[in-house]
Amino acid sequence: MRKVAVIGGVRTPFCRSHTAYAELTNLDMMTTALNGLSEKYGLKGKHIDEVVGGAVVTHAKDWNLAREAVIGTDLAPSTPGITMMQACGTSLQAALGSGAKIATGQIDCAIATGSDTVSDAPIVFNRKFAKRLINASRAKSFGQKLKQFGDFKPGELAPQAPSVNEPRTGLSMGQHAELMAKEWNIPRAEQDLLAYNSHKNAAQAYKDGFLDDMIVPCAGVFQDNNIRPDIDLEKMGTLNPVFDKSKNGTLTAANSTPLTDGASAVLIASEDWAQKNGLVPQAYIVESQTAGIDFVGGRGLLMAPTIAVSKMLDRAGLSLQDFDFYEIHEAFAAQVLCTLKAWESPAYCREVLGRDEPLGPIDRSKLNVRGSSIAYGHPFAATGARITAHLAKLLNERGGGRGLISICTAGGMGVAAILEAPRTEEAAA
Repeated sequence: MRKVAVIGGVRTPFCRSHTAYAELTNLDMMTTALNGLSEKYGLKGKHIDEVVGGAVVTHAKDWNLAREAVIGTDLAPSTPGITMMQACGTSLQAALGSGAKIATGQIDCAIATGSDTVSDAPIVFNRKFAKRLINASRAKSFGQKLKQFGDFKPGELAPQAPSVNEPRTGLSMGQHAELMAKEWNIPRAEQDLLAYNSHKNAAQAYKDGFLDDMIVPCAGVFQDNNIRPDIDLEKMGTLNPVFDKSKNGTLTAANSTPLTDGASAVLIASEDWAQKNGLVPQAYIVESQTAGIDFVGGRGLLMAPTIAVSKMLDRAGLSLQDFDFYEIHEAFAAQVLCTLKAWESPAYCREVLGRDEPLGPIDRSKLNVRGSSIAYGHPFAATGARITAHLAKLLNERGGGRGLISICTAGGMGVAAILEAPRTEEAAA
């Protein structure tokens, strides 16, 4: 097996939905991210073996999103685009799939990408009226077309509101996270503190210049518009719950990820390809795992990463404590805290993960050290590539080490990966 190198990545600034990117499409943003990656790594006119990615909130016309985005860039037109989707894990899963092909020698290089916009959510008619339109389009005469609307009622024109609720339960992800917070007894104060740290760490990342070479301006925007450098922990505690409005609710707008628009892309390759193209790897993908959980049967919707990480650690021969950085996607502060608590629970690790001993605690000072999704925002399909590029740069700047990625997704799934970077002599000393 060949080593799978993460060369690095870029992204557009992430913006709250219905703000700066209100007039942009997924195609607009993905194309911008890919062109930014091309410029950063000198890919203009070069053939990339595959560009893989997609969007969660998408129109039927965007069935060929990745390929259309490629055609709109300065990459070689021979570069194929493959559109796929695994909810919030989309662009990480894209990197892992292409990485497996690099490892086995099928391809030499790839780009994983993702884009999402809730601002441009598709509006569709109800099924009855949609069927009328389909039948009318197939009719051979005007009379036959007109016949399809013989018993038409004006109420059929009412559009179906966009929704990202779980089809199996009808509950939103936030409602599921609230249920998890209650099951695991996660206090509101702990959620607020995690969210507070996310904003502070993200603001410091900008101040330190960590993101300078990773942000591609888009539509006149140069920085994420959700980060709150002046966030106040005391004021956070005064906000009302949003998913359970009773006195028992703990999830608020401040400790939950906002609906966000944006795109990201990350370049991965074999070491030989990187060397031939004058590029230096920042890190390597060494392990990965996808898992699902029976959330319909009673388990928490966003707890599948606990399973994915457990299986991945077993295969890698590592403990949960063997990492220099932990990048745990912050869909909600409660979800991160539930995951950490589950790994420490003897009963959960025995009953759900099949382990004799709990995985144990992590060093919280190594968790999302440069901020994460609560601060930056979460354009669903773009988050995986953002985190992959983010962690690769962290490891590279540190002079080597090992990092863990954990991403929960809709549909009760989780995607996890391990990145490693060789320790330099200076870092070892």
